[in-house]
Amino acid sequence: MSPQMNRPERVVVVGASLAGARAAHSIRAAGHDCALTLIGAESHLPYDRPPLSKEFLTGEREAHQLMLDADGAYDELDVEVMLGTAAVGLDLENRTVAVAPAANGSASGDSRATVPFDALVIATGAAARPLPRTEGIEGVHTLRTLDDSTAIRDGLVAGARVAVVGGGFIGSEVAASAKVRGCEVTVIEAASAPLVRGLGAEMGTRVGALHNQNGVELRLGVGVEGVLGSDRVEAVAMADGSRIEADLVVVGIGVVPNTGWLEGSGLQIDNGVVCDATLCCGPQGVYAVGDVARAPNGWLAPLYGESPIRVEHWTAAVEHGMAVGRNLMAPDEAQPYDSVPFVWSDQYDARIQVAGHPDADDDVEVLVGSAADVSDTGRSFLAGYRRDGRLSAVMALDSIRPFVRFRRLLAGHPTWDEALELAATLR
Repeated sequence: MSPQMNRPERVVVVGASLAGARAAHSIRAAGHDCALTLIGAESHLPYDRPPLSKEFLTGEREAHQLMLDADGAYDELDVEVMLGTAAVGLDLENRTVAVAPAANGSASGDSRATVPFDALVIATGAAARPLPRTEGIEGVHTLRTLDDSTAIRDGLVAGARVAVVGGGFIGSEVAASAKVRGCEVTVIEAASAPLVRGLGAEMGTRVGALHNQNGVELRLGVGVEGVLGSDRVEAVAMADGSRIEADLVVVGIGVVPNTGWLEGSGLQIDNGVVCDATLCCGPQGVYAVGDVARAPNGWLAPLYGESPIRVEHWTAAVEHGMAVGRNLMAPDEAQPYDSVPFVWSDQYDARIQVAGHPDADDDVEVLVGSAADVSDTGRSFLAGYRRDGRLSAVMALDSIRPFVRFRRLLAGHPTWDEALELAATLR
């Protein structure tokens, strides 16, 4: 890397996301006084997304309580913030980002069509995958942004019939929040159990019992044919010919990384921006972080190899942002990303925590707590996932202290026997 690139004078962060905000903080924490610009398509300053499906939907928190930084923080950091501004192209040869006013926001900052950079951080995240043929039907929502959550919250009135399409973490959290608001809730999941992608079928079934326990109907193993209604949603048509009456439909069927603006840039795009272990995308001084980044994780290598993966976890976004700030400022000393994956979910009065990387092919066994159904009173437990004689992941339901111990154990790639030894001390 050239001396100029070792000390970039102009750094641009595209994406006013959690990862983008943490990257900006990390750059300043490294003591660098470069010109620093943060570009965001939304009209809001960076905010915390996990509450959008939980405390914000239930009304326990308001929008101003979700902001990641205090008022004036970016002025203090000497960061130029361009909100309501969408990145629409990247020219690596001339080192510029093409921008335009975002479709749903009023642009702030300067009206220039290109923003020059010496170093670039791509933090554009992902967009919720919509249900086909629902455009223009009022009452059908995805949940990704604060504006999305606000629209859903407005529809969560007592007695409303809410259909949640998708039984993953987002769908399950929305269902729980809607129930708290007094709605009649149905969760529709094409798989045999909720949370199959995150927990596997066995643990997904056990945790999914929380829905039934709290009066939410589960429709499993059947797909959605479409949404009925001309201007306003009336029902969800199921693939088996049945229909579910609904005043509000929330779709949680996954996300798609926001990489469209990078077409033709020369970066490798494959389910995200493909990076090396230091989060560099290939060209000098260009990095990707958060949900849009597909990068190796050193912790996963002994179990799954060194192929890059894309992770949609809050903790990964924070860690990516912090790591890239250091690596960008000192590329000759860049460190590979190496961290135990961690995600949590609050549903009803329960907390679900996952560390490591559960896989559908892993063997799973309850290590701590009751092996009974979660509908029983003593429902707390911790399960371990086994791959090739090693502990690959743990999942805990209302079992926080054992989870903390196992999360620490995972950092050292323990054998299954070591996991059993720890479990014996916690029973």
